[in-house]
Amino acid sequence: MNSAPAESWIVGCGDIGRRLAARLITAGSRVVGWVRSDQGATKLEALGIVPRSVDLDAEMASIDAAPAWLFWFAPPPNSGSTDPRLARFLAALRTPPQRLIYLSTSAVYGDCGGAWIDEDAALNPASDRGRRRLDAERIAHDYGARSGCEVLILRVPGIYGPGRMPEARLRAGTPILRAQDSPYTNRIHADDLATAALIVAQRGAAGAAYNVADGAPTTMSDYFLRCAERLGLPPPPQISLAQAQQQLPASIMSFLEESKRLRSDRLRALGWTPRYPDLESGLAKLIDSR
Repeated sequence: MNSAPAESWIVGCGDIGRRLAARLITAGSRVVGWVRSDQGATKLEALGIVPRSVDLDAEMASIDAAPAWLFWFAPPPNSGSTDPRLARFLAALRTPPQRLIYLSTSAVYGDCGGAWIDEDAALNPASDRGRRRLDAERIAHDYGARSGCEVLILRVPGIYGPGRMPEARLRAGTPILRAQDSPYTNRIHADDLATAALIVAQRGAAGAAYNVADGAPTTMSDYFLRCAERLGLPPPPQISLAQAQQQLPASIMSFLEESKRLRSDRLRALGWTPRYPDLESGLAKLIDSR
């Protein structure tokens, strides 16, 4: 299947959702984008996306219709270890979609000591950020088992692209880890992620998870140093892991205490090839287009 259904929904239709919507519309699908704010709805209308408002933290009335494809890009709450938002929305659906494509995170694997891993690696999240996403994956699979909906999971690392450069952090002079302490991290350009989501919806195997990464991991410190150089900014100060644990907030440390390198062979077998196969090519395009 290389086309798109008559109608698709994207819940949490922000930057990545809008990029995906453009691809779906080109493929002939009517796209309904679910957002929280009036400002978000206005953005969708301008792009030919049908907006629907939703408060994922409130009780929901029954939703009578369902699309062939439902993309779930809405994040879980910022605290806790579960995702009641996804559970609440799925419970409101009177008719299941044919396919549910859930955007998860590579944090569900936890720390892998820098090893190369694929989708069969153990799921052992070390942070609540990862635990919330793993809870959502399980909610999605349980829903699929009950309803007959085909569930597909995208496990996504750090996303970069237009509007996603860490310029504010670099200008603030926030420290980074010195090279010998810095973990391996993986990245994906926003456009490549949107393309991957469409290809998985079209060709992915029901029940499967797919790592969405460019396959050229670098360290976290390398990323910030390259961004600083490209932006013409001074390199950020470098500190040890012990210093970082004292100086940096838990939200940053949760990324610095995990190291892994993601294989994306399963996704590539569907015919996906990243337009930006490494950080250098993606950053060059970003700076050239500024």
